[in-house]
Amino acid sequence: MKKRVGEYLMDCLSNTGVDKVFGVPGDFNLAFLDDIISRDDIEWVGNTNELNASYAADGYARMKGISAMVTTFGVGELSAVNGVAGSYAERVPVVAITGAPTRAVEEAGKYVHHSLGEGTFDNYRKMFKEITTTQGYITPENAQTEIPRLLNAALAEKRPVHLHLPIDVAMTEIDVENTYEVPERKVKDVSKYIAMVKDKLESASQPVIIAGHEINSFKLHEQLEVFVNKTHIPVAQLSLGKGAFNEENPYYMGVYDGSIAEENIRDYVDNSDAILNIGAKLTDSATAGFSFEFDIDDVVMLNQHNFKMNETVAEDVTLPDLMDGLMEMDYVNEADYPKFKRPEPGQYELNGDVLTQETYFKMMQDFLAPSDVILAEQGTSFFGAYDLALYKGNKFVGQPLWGSIGYTLPATIGTQIAEPNRRNLLLIGDGSLQLTVQGISTMIRQGLKPVMFVINNDGYTVERKIHGENASYNDIFMWDYKALPAVFGGEDVVKIHDVSTSEELDQAFEAIKAYPDMMHFVEVKMAMHDAPHKLDAIGKAFAKQNS
Repeated sequence: MKKRVGEYLMDCLSNTGVDKVFGVPGDFNLAFLDDIISRDDIEWVGNTNELNASYAADGYARMKGISAMVTTFGVGELSAVNGVAGSYAERVPVVAITGAPTRAVEEAGKYVHHSLGEGTFDNYRKMFKEITTTQGYITPENAQTEIPRLLNAALAEKRPVHLHLPIDVAMTEIDVENTYEVPERKVKDVSKYIAMVKDKLESASQPVIIAGHEINSFKLHEQLEVFVNKTHIPVAQLSLGKGAFNEENPYYMGVYDGSIAEENIRDYVDNSDAILNIGAKLTDSATAGFSFEFDIDDVVMLNQHNFKMNETVAEDVTLPDLMDGLMEMDYVNEADYPKFKRPEPGQYELNGDVLTQETYFKMMQDFLAPSDVILAEQGTSFFGAYDLALYKGNKFVGQPLWGSIGYTLPATIGTQIAEPNRRNLLLIGDGSLQLTVQGISTMIRQGLKPVMFVINNDGYTVERKIHGENASYNDIFMWDYKALPAVFGGEDVVKIHDVSTSEELDQAFEAIKAYPDMMHFVEVKMAMHDAPHKLDAIGKAFAKQNS
């Protein structure tokens, strides 16, 4: 069957489950975009800029398992680099497609726009080598091998890939020989590693699992829970990987974040004689500046391409294979451990006093519904939200490893589009909002209905806690935030809420529940230096680390 290369690429993406493509038009991708908008199974989602498109694609992929984004050569693809790098760091599979000049233009070394004016065309492709798991230059001759190879790599590694697609190639017809199908995973025997883990557990008196973000990336939640229910090994989560384990499970202990963890959790983990690190990275933000007290060399690492126990190191293993191996283990833990206690509702007083971060998150805990998607921006919002007690049906999205402020607003576009029937709660601060605020326009255009809570505390609170508490560089210009939905054309479809007290926040919650089919924009005013107590502690740890 004859098809244009662009059509074939879209067929392949559709077979992975992609039904939305994010991006920004440019003259080197326009004809290819015709092949997208003409389809019934895939919808084009135009974004206000390529950075926002990359964040939206990231959010979509976290829900659906893979996503796609189209930008134009040079100016477009480089505008998306920050988002693609974040997806690489946190293992999110995004297919980044660059519409490029024709092969004839490239071969002639012409000084075309969006180039560096030096007759070279591989500069930008080279930049993507460090932030994607693999890259490909698509031609009519290699399309049916390169496109499947790239998609398979994205799915297997849960990381971005980069496709360089000259516009003449996208329009060239080829004879399509085979329909692309997602390959079955090839299972590798990891029994020798699992036997080592079992031996360690059987000699241990206080075992524990630290679960992290790769569980979310590879969607191994069910397997991990089955393993835990079978072995009775308690689980502590990192903030990098919040949602990796069912917090309603009786073997869940809580969040482990180094020296600032709850005392009983900290003591249990730090004194454990068998720590299984499953899909987790012990980063500075997840451990309050590496403040854990156990010896990291004693930790059993079970991560993607990283099994480590004592002197045994293996990189030719995958996390799914290791999880399969653990499922076969015959072991039961009999040690006692700290039990997670869900917070009691109503642990706050409704009054007319200035709202505090502490009360805000206590009230947010009660507002949380069992199927909500929570997106917490890397600022006061994240450091307050990662201690929220989740229901099994919740999805938690943050970006604590890459930590690019502004990420969650456009990421909400992706998460909401991916699963439109779930309520999305965006928790973000004013400083972060100002970076990617144009995403509100896309939300309105797409008819999305998230609930946005914007903390207005007059500046970059995270940075204030690290250095320059009252320095001018941590100040931002005050906007009329409540006017933004109207500016972006949503005056009649977005409900606005002005909150500065617990009473007003409670009223906003009731209004949100009363109008579930509308987008809500809640401006929450708080004191400049008020912050979640864990952010205070982590700010000090970062300051010490930077000195």
